[in-house]
Amino acid sequence: MAQLNEKEMELAALICEGCTTPAELTAKLKNLFSGALEKLLEAEMDEHLGYEKHSVLGNNSGNSRNGYSKKTIKSEWGESEISVPRDRNGTFEPKAIEKRQTRTDDIEARIMAMYAKGMSTRDIEDHLRDIYGVEASASLISRITDKLMPAIAEWQSRPLDAIYPIVFLDGIVFKVRKDSRVVNKCLYSVLGINLEGRKEILGIWLSENESASFWVTVCNELKNRGVEDILIACRDNLNGFSGAIETVFPKTEQQLCVIHQIRNSTKYVSYKDIRPVMADLKKVYGAPTLDDAEYRLEEFREKWSGKYPQILKSWDANWTELSTYFKYPKEVRTLIYTTNAVEGFHRMLRKFTKTKTVYPTDDAVRKSVYMSIQEISKKWSMPIRDWGIIIGQLMIFFEDRLQGRIAS
Repeated sequence: MAQLNEKEMELAALICEGCTTPAELTAKLKNLFSGALEKLLEAEMDEHLGYEKHSVLGNNSGNSRNGYSKKTIKSEWGESEISVPRDRNGTFEPKAIEKRQTRTDDIEARIMAMYAKGMSTRDIEDHLRDIYGVEASASLISRITDKLMPAIAEWQSRPLDAIYPIVFLDGIVFKVRKDSRVVNKCLYSVLGINLEGRKEILGIWLSENESASFWVTVCNELKNRGVEDILIACRDNLNGFSGAIETVFPKTEQQLCVIHQIRNSTKYVSYKDIRPVMADLKKVYGAPTLDDAEYRLEEFREKWSGKYPQILKSWDANWTELSTYFKYPKEVRTLIYTTNAVEGFHRMLRKFTKTKTVYPTDDAVRKSVYMSIQEISKKWSMPIRDWGIIIGQLMIFFEDRLQGRIAS
């Protein structure tokens, strides 16, 4: 039971006086709400003009009341008509119920919350109707969520840290309508690990295809937002990224995702050879040193190059960026040899967006992903596992670039 003070108890008794049914109580509360709202508007007008109604201070003040306009509002008590005061100069901007505002309930907050949880527009529409008795069309829901766009633009251009020890890059595909057809568009995410060891989505970029120019744009955006240095960039084999990051962040080391490389390798392998091929590849990527890894790769070549030359061709072409992690201790290796950090984020993202099979516009994708990021990032309040050990190890390898950046 709600705890009321003495005055609140008196008020509750006064409100209930003469009411015998919940419907009668609701009707009285509706009238009280409308009257209280009008009182708030009158108080705002007093503050705006600088004097109370009928006060002599209003004489020759340069502005005065100018009657009322009628306005129908919707609240949790239903529809009500209220009188909104006007001033002669037309400069009164009420805050209790703003111009063009027709709702005083928290319907917008409810819609935003459901949108953030990944509910589709149709699901939100049905939920509001079934649970709250509110009719909200798809266009209304879209207009409400469109209010996110300035916040998204601000978030996408917000200042970033000067240095990120590690960043992960990967893409996730969404279906979007374009010119009366449905196309696949890839949303690329850049997930950074900051100096405190916490995950942070640095930005999202939506594109139909990737290229060197696209990645140069992404890297330049990060630089323009304050990023001066990235120690290690972990990624899938993204077209054009290698040259782009070398142009913008020339000192950054690159690590290709070994897991992606293995998956791509097994595409060429017959079912009966999968296990022995995987076992021999594990000897390569699981080697304790770079020398041992290169020795195991040669063993793999002697055994399998005749049957699966495509595998060796791919490993040879990517070896420099596949083998970066061998120079580091176990804790750093475990973190960077795969893009699992950003893939894990994308798996969570897919949980939030799985009800939306096709998006009507690019902005619809951005709104959905942005709201999902706000929910997902709530769980990223702590540093990643073993971060104290990892940053200590990185200090040894990148002492000149981390010097003075980390609080002692």
